[in-house]
Amino acid sequence: MKRRDFIRTTGLTSAVMLGGLQLVKGAPIFNQFAEIAKAEDRKLILIFLNGGNDGLNTVIPLDQYGNLFKARENVLVPENLALKLRDDVGLHPALSGMKQLFDDGKIHILQSVGYPQPNFSHFRSTDIWTSASDSDKVVSSGWLGRELYLKHPTYPTNYPNNDFKDPLSITYGPYVSPTCQGPTLGMGMAITPNNKGEIDIYNINSGGIDTTPETPAGNEIEYIRQIINQTQLYGDTLEGTFEKGNNLKSNKWDEADSNNNLIGQLQVTAKLIAGGSNTRIFVHSLGGFDTHANQVQQVGDVEGSHYQLLKYVSESVSAFQDEMRLQNMEDNVIGMTFSEFGRRILSNASNGTDHGSAAPLFVFGSKIIPGIQGDNPIIPSSVTVQDNLPMQFDFRSIYYSLLKDWFEVEDQDLNNIMLGKHQHLNIIQKSQSSVDNFYTPKDLDIYPNPMNGKGNLKFKAEAGMTFISIYNNRGQEVKKVFEGQTLNSTKELIIETNGLNSGNYHIRIQTGTKQIVRPIQIVK
Repeated sequence: MKRRDFIRTTGLTSAVMLGGLQLVKGAPIFNQFAEIAKAEDRKLILIFLNGGNDGLNTVIPLDQYGNLFKARENVLVPENLALKLRDDVGLHPALSGMKQLFDDGKIHILQSVGYPQPNFSHFRSTDIWTSASDSDKVVSSGWLGRELYLKHPTYPTNYPNNDFKDPLSITYGPYVSPTCQGPTLGMGMAITPNNKGEIDIYNINSGGIDTTPETPAGNEIEYIRQIINQTQLYGDTLEGTFEKGNNLKSNKWDEADSNNNLIGQLQVTAKLIAGGSNTRIFVHSLGGFDTHANQVQQVGDVEGSHYQLLKYVSESVSAFQDEMRLQNMEDNVIGMTFSEFGRRILSNASNGTDHGSAAPLFVFGSKIIPGIQGDNPIIPSSVTVQDNLPMQFDFRSIYYSLLKDWFEVEDQDLNNIMLGKHQHLNIIQKSQSSVDNFYTPKDLDIYPNPMNGKGNLKFKAEAGMTFISIYNNRGQEVKKVFEGQTLNSTKELIIETNGLNSGNYHIRIQTGTKQIVRPIQIVK
């Protein structure tokens, strides 16, 4: 079998780029974390939706459809075509494969994922998501790069070796993803398959020079030679692993669109995993999500660029998950989609949407807790071009939880990797996983609303750290109301609104494993 376009670069150079959980009806019930591979043998599949995916047309809040129609009639998915997950939530009709996985209990959706001070630059926001840093901090390493460096501090010296014959991570593209960037260099390699999942190994030599001068330039030459030789050794291993896993069992690969670049990436990943690869992290990407124009072909039409992109994602993830099931390996693999930001509530005149803040995120696999975590975003009856969605979940809490529960990283190491402590979320099945994340009306009371100068907040707090903030209509955190330790009790606070202009805001409460976002109005 031909294997084209496998290694385009060494990929080992330093790469730095400028609510509540609700179970699926009828989903499998679990009591114990089944026997699976040890943490170091588990795989994490990342899929970057490059450009900023329109979350409101991906996971559609059907209970807000009337106000959505007012705000984005020219791009909104017709209500009768949405694939219902619940009466109040639907998926874009292009996501039929994801809908089936959801029904099978293999999709976990987190609502309104973002960060407190959103940046709407593609490059800067990608930096923030891949480094897992505060938006006002510039960090050159990636969150998974730091995790890999913790386990492999001498890399790349003496790699590959008998214990680690496979790349530490694999990125599909011209360079190692910033997500896998270590303190000084990329902790993995980059490869480029074609749309059919075919690859070639390119033979690279080190130039035939035996010695180098003992100078700074000589040291650089020696380092480059080391990387080239290392890449060749990894290439030999990958070629053998690829051949072993070449016996694909799912017919969904052949049913996919021939123009789908993502399907080729995931097909190679499936072959490598089936062939026995010990690589733990695979980073994939699909571009085109910057849908400022022609997101739909015309008003009332569901098809367009966004439809095609979501179809690519859905058929790719569905085929990959089916392959893992048929290979009896799905219990050892989970995946996650992410994008650098979402899109605005209000559509534009070009049948598109502009850069926005929070958006939903998918985690998929047989070992996730199935369902929807968080509340539908609340859409105002009147929306301006500045209006955005406040975050409900900080994306770093998702990273934190996956590292803790999937890769079983110790708490002390976890805080160093994630540059601080973050909220733990129930995403991965554990022996005593809790799904009681609901906030009922009796758990929360905000009054008066509208409020002038001050207001009152009464809520049910959990034991642990509690954070309460106010967000403006642009999705930006504008005031910290409370930060501190709480007990399992009902807590009452006074909300001071001095210094905030009249307008519509949201208050976000994060307490223990729970978080809730509610609209408030401030008047002068």
